[in-house]
Amino acid sequence: MTILSKCLLEEAKAISQAAKKLDPLEVQKAIEILEICGKRKNKLLVTGVGKSGIVARKIAATFSSIGLVSVYLNPLDALHGDLGIVGSEDVCILISNSGETKEILEIIPHLKLRKSSLIALVGNTNSSIANESNSVLEATVDKETCPLNLAPTASTSVAMAIGDALATVWMEKNKVSTEEFAKNHPAGQLGKKLTLTISDLMVPINKIEPILIDASLEEIIINISSGGIGITWVQGFKEDKRIIGVITDGDLRRGLKQNNAKRWKDITAKDIMTKNPITINHSASIIETIDLMECNSKKPISAIPVLKKDKEIIGIIRLHDLIKTGLV
Repeated sequence: MTILSKCLLEEAKAISQAAKKLDPLEVQKAIEILEICGKRKNKLLVTGVGKSGIVARKIAATFSSIGLVSVYLNPLDALHGDLGIVGSEDVCILISNSGETKEILEIIPHLKLRKSSLIALVGNTNSSIANESNSVLEATVDKETCPLNLAPTASTSVAMAIGDALATVWMEKNKVSTEEFAKNHPAGQLGKKLTLTISDLMVPINKIEPILIDASLEEIIINISSGGIGITWVQGFKEDKRIIGVITDGDLRRGLKQNNAKRWKDITAKDIMTKNPITINHSASIIETIDLMECNSKKPISAIPVLKKDKEIIGIIRLHDLIKTGLV
């Protein structure tokens, strides 16, 4: 085992032990405080000094990303004007391994003046910060991973893990959906997968010439070749944009193979089209579309008609269009 692996296992052990030490009643109090905070549309403030301050920033960022407005409150600046961000009945998580951080103790009276509920995330449950708080979450570690047992290592890992766990429980309690999550993550692959819709990527219907159900083989071949997308859609009569079938390159090949060459001149769209094709709504997400195309029970699909609510076709989405986004 490498030294690095040994350090990782020690930190994992510290987190595992912390999970066992947490008081269920105190955890319940903390969760209820955070639930009320969200329901009242209050802010969550997270504060700490030094390495605990860095952990506090991460926890605040996590809560903001899942829909609970959260900011890092620097206790060093709080007494010089930054307390102005604290609203009435906002919630504050106080992070301190010792539980005696002077700068945090100095802001507690001012937080209480604003009727803030306080959640202590501390390594000492008998500390001054713990005694001033509404809920106390124990983040005690037997020793730091640091060989000198000095640098905050295991203790910061435990504090961050507890913060992540609180955020996860808050998500579950508030039933945060992928759509809600996506609103706060619009950039990058994750955001695109969740926010881009099929209507943003599809080939619009005005670029696809439909064919009638009685179209000849020659008309079908010309149509698919001129369209350049490997698929065409079939309609009952010219004025009706409701789809009754599709014909792909594969349908065309199979139709020719299944019929004697002498009968090719008699083949019509009705004979080789895929009836009642799989379709998708124009508001579907990229993830939904990829799942539909790749997980179809019969065979993977390379192109799907896109419909409006009234079942009218408005375009075709191809696997090629999805690949171009870099998300597949």
